[in-house]
Amino acid sequence: MIGYILRRIAYGFLILVGVNALTFALFFAVNTPDDMARLAIGGRYVTQEAIDNWKTAHGYDLPLVYNEKAEGLGKITETVFFTRSAPLLTGDLGLSDAGRSINREIAERVGPSLALAVPTFLLGLFVVLVFSLMVVLVRRTRLEWAAVAFAVVVMSVSSLFYIILGQWLFAKMLKLVPVSGFMDGWKMAAFLILPIAIGVFSRLGSDTLLYRAMFLEEAGKDYVRTARAKGASEMRVMFVHVLRNAMLPVLTSTVAVFPMLFMGSLIMESFFGIPGLGSYTIDAINAQDFSIVRAMVFLGTAAYVLGLILTDIAYTIADPRIRLR
Repeated sequence: MIGYILRRIAYGFLILVGVNALTFALFFAVNTPDDMARLAIGGRYVTQEAIDNWKTAHGYDLPLVYNEKAEGLGKITETVFFTRSAPLLTGDLGLSDAGRSINREIAERVGPSLALAVPTFLLGLFVVLVFSLMVVLVRRTRLEWAAVAFAVVVMSVSSLFYIILGQWLFAKMLKLVPVSGFMDGWKMAAFLILPIAIGVFSRLGSDTLLYRAMFLEEAGKDYVRTARAKGASEMRVMFVHVLRNAMLPVLTSTVAVFPMLFMGSLIMESFFGIPGLGSYTIDAINAQDFSIVRAMVFLGTAAYVLGLILTDIAYTIADPRIRLR
């Protein structure tokens, strides 16, 4: 098992290198250092001298990937890619184009992101699993078709609609929660209740249909009929036997959500004014700050790779028949 995990870590490292290089190539395929300098300086008519000074101050005066004027390894090391992107692999995220430490910014913003993402993920997973099992419990009845129709409607509506409706109804009309903002300590709960509730509700659509299909497949297997023959109640069959044996696909389906625990919710944080990593990424994209965009893409990839490794480990816990060598 240790050998398998080490191989997965090695594969993950190669993925990080590839994503880092691809992000660099895509960004500079549509932007040049001169474009970045003009946007950062903020004027339409900017002198070439001011552009050159900005590029020199931020390290963009070097060639992008190959320096013909340098000697030896300097042809590779004295480039924008090596000086700005390679340090990511050592955990050094560097400075933003505005000169602020990205590591410090992330350390300050990861708290609000986790405060929103973790409750949304855990509560949403619990609600969806229970709701899906209840739908399977009342299968072949009108309640099942009503629940499926409800899930389809919820899935068909954009999450932006729920955000706007929630802010208008609960913040503007009923004045139960603030429209947006954030505060530290226990006072943050007032600002997080609405986005968490919207995040959980929006998952009831596609996730319910997915888990319902998984549970229906398990409900028709021999071990379920055996449990019923031994006198187990339908509730126990669903919430013990079916749920336990369906945990492998459930674990797989939750891997995609794992990076959001670290990266934050881009849309939710922006609409509710939460100073997390999601809003930080949106602001960097609008400002075309390559350093921040590159760092956030790298962290998102690292979180996803870590989620895959943890899922493989969790497989052995959920199903003892699986043994990793």
